[in-house]
Amino acid sequence: MTPLPGIDRIRNRRAQGDRWERFARHWLEQRGLTLETSNYSCRQGEIDLIMRHGEQLVFVEVRYRRSQAFGSALESVDGRKQRKLLQAASHYLRQRKGGAEPPCRFDVVAISGDRGEQIEWIEDAFGEPS
Repeated sequence: MTPLPGIDRIRNRRAQGDRWERFARHWLEQRGLTLETSNYSCRQGEIDLIMRHGEQLVFVEVRYRRSQAFGSALESVDGRKQRKLLQAASHYLRQRKGGAEPPCRFDVVAISGDRGEQIEWIEDAFGEPS
């Protein structure tokens, strides 16, 4: 059986995404965040990393761009993507067991360059889950 056209490209893209998410996770852990879960997925969307920073629950979107030819990694987190992240975070919070909802924020880690030479960490980048 031959693979579907483009499946290798999709697999490669996913592997590259996983690599940069691991890179961002370790980078954030060095700055005092701790991992709660990764790649949380629901019907509303996916959250790359869910971490703790003190008492705050931090929903992290990781974006990588080798070059800025088609816009920066940070610019790729547009209004549509933000809405999907807000919806997925709300779903995650509803599924949590016990206790009051912790204070939350959305961070973006934008990585660029062939080897991740440039890292931009935007804390509290947008909105709150409802």
